[in-house]
Amino acid sequence: MKNNNHQVLALKYRPKNFNELIGQDVMAQTIINSIKLKKLPNAYLLTGIRGIGKTTTARLIAKAINCEENFIEKKSGEQCKCSSCEEIGNSKHLDILEMDAASKTGIDSIRELIDSSQYAPTSAKYKVIILDEVQQLSKAAFSGLLKTLEEPPPHLKFIFCTTEVKKIPVTIISRCQRFDLHRVNIKNLLENLKKISNVENGKISEAALKLIAKASEGSVRDSLSLLDRALIYQDIKNNEIDEKYIREMLGIADRSKVLELLMFLLHGDQKKSIELLREMINLGLEPVNFLNDLLELLYFVFQKKNLGDFVDDTILSESEIEMINKISADINSPTLLLYWQFILKGLEELSIVTSPILSLEMLIVKLIHLKEIPSYEDVIALLNKNSTKTDRDIEEIQGLKPSLSEKIKSSKDQIKNIAQTKPVLTNLEPKNLSEDINMEKISSFEDLVKMSSKKREVELKYDLERNVNLVKFSEGKIDISFNENLGKNFVRNLSEKLLEWTGKRWVITLTKEQGQKTFNETKQLNKEKNLEEEKNKEIYKEFKEVFDDVELIEVTEEK
Repeated sequence: MKNNNHQVLALKYRPKNFNELIGQDVMAQTIINSIKLKKLPNAYLLTGIRGIGKTTTARLIAKAINCEENFIEKKSGEQCKCSSCEEIGNSKHLDILEMDAASKTGIDSIRELIDSSQYAPTSAKYKVIILDEVQQLSKAAFSGLLKTLEEPPPHLKFIFCTTEVKKIPVTIISRCQRFDLHRVNIKNLLENLKKISNVENGKISEAALKLIAKASEGSVRDSLSLLDRALIYQDIKNNEIDEKYIREMLGIADRSKVLELLMFLLHGDQKKSIELLREMINLGLEPVNFLNDLLELLYFVFQKKNLGDFVDDTILSESEIEMINKISADINSPTLLLYWQFILKGLEELSIVTSPILSLEMLIVKLIHLKEIPSYEDVIALLNKNSTKTDRDIEEIQGLKPSLSEKIKSSKDQIKNIAQTKPVLTNLEPKNLSEDINMEKISSFEDLVKMSSKKREVELKYDLERNVNLVKFSEGKIDISFNENLGKNFVRNLSEKLLEWTGKRWVITLTKEQGQKTFNETKQLNKEKNLEEEKNKEIYKEFKEVFDDVELIEVTEEK
């Protein structure tokens, strides 16, 4: 009777020796050398993302240290026929215990494991315990392993596999020989896919294989699973699998269409942008994949714009490279960075709204209007112009539209010299302010910060400490420069509060001068200086001689 049992490609083409491991040459050679030199660690720790060969490597180690012949000398395609290797390969060896730590998380399971490991192996040279997803063990279970890991019986070896090494206690890691398995690059994945596709008589184009290799994100198992899925479609249709089908299968947009959409965005063509987006959605576009593709293309454009060239990762075609060159010539770096931030924010919003498609369309609309926003330099240049300039002068600023100039004029009116702005105070009468005996006196920038704290003006205090660089301070007048994080209503708020606190109108001037360090930076520098001075004093040195493990961490003044 014909055996119709189908074996998935990820299992069918699992490496049978170290030479067949893909993209892990350094790790494989290190393990081979340790076996040849008979310098075996008590425990191995294999880390890395899913599908790059952690469990496979663990089995290969178990075979290599127990092989009755010469397993480590086997070349690609060769399989050891000794009874030990065959039993390990079929998961039937009594001395090789492979278990999922996720289902055996408690201390009781580990205690049973340790008790059974004390017995000598039945037929193998070493008893090997392979724990997959070891990060799932409980804290008590890890503690139970410590002593056995450090001084195991001579016949016992542990092999731990994990995708989240940060969850494993440092005390466990320090008792293991750690190997980090790396993501497999696209070139190696593509070569492996071509080889397996030929063996399986698959009719699939090279462009489709490139797309599979890229979508697998460095995971060999993921690439084989995607190839398996594509070949099943071919078995039914008996047609060659092309790039179009793989894109539909994965919900990935055609990169040339994404680049075309990016060009529409830069030209501010909202109608064509939305039409093209909806066309891609109708073809099976998956929003998360689309935004990740858009981010990748922005990265390539940024590389071309700032470095003059970018590395060809065998994915970009000549026409795509040509489009990237054209886009990079029409866009500036600040706009690219804004696009990047807005798309990252859009990715977060996809999980919030009920319909991700609606969120995607609104994101495209926002990106179209981003290019109309004036740059930071343009705004500063405008603010530094003489306040007597006419509205026509404002409209003539390079690259700004009349509608935009109105917005900037409004911004300028908001933060111009406070002498021209008359805030409305509901609880104070200006004519009586100078006579109020409760008015505060502010003689320095530090006094201003303290007053903000005293009056519980949290937002104002935050901006003064972190986002303002003092240029000059005198009573009634403050010259400052600022960073991009400064609140948009800062000048208005500060002016109103100074008038309320002191009974006088203050002039707040914004300047391009560099200014002093922020209040917080200056405070930190003084703190470090005081700390260093105290460490150099004799009293600390004498104290250090008596208590050599102490460390001075803070100096405070007596009040």
